[in-house]
Amino acid sequence: MHHRNKGRILGRERNQRKALIKGLLASLILHGRIMTTEAKAKETKNFIDQLVNKAKKAKQDDGRQLSMVRMVRERLPKDAADKMLSEDFVSRFSGRESGYTRVIKVEARKGDGARRAIIEFVS
Repeated sequence: MHHRNKGRILGRERNQRKALIKGLLASLILHGRIMTTEAKAKETKNFIDQLVNKAKKAKQDDGRQLSMVRMVRERLPKDAADKMLSEDFVSRFSGRESGYTRVIKVEARKGDGARRAIIEFVS
């Protein structure tokens, strides 16, 4: 049964899935826009919105700053975490409460017909 289980499995085991999401998050932060399958894009959207909220809270609240920075650094590779915690990255989303990314559906992949999508940050 699949009761009360959230999230997509993406055809992988738990550790492989975590590594995949970590890589997708890093690519999205570093490049600003990536093309992947629709399911991976939708799953990545959930995680990136949470991380941007944590980074915004880390910049605002001095008491919780260290724990937020530590959490962001353990969920992302070093170069992506440094870019996310930079002042100009967080300031892009200062006027928004949520909805930092958009998922745009594009044509299916020719080889296997997988549905693809572009995930990018909203300016």
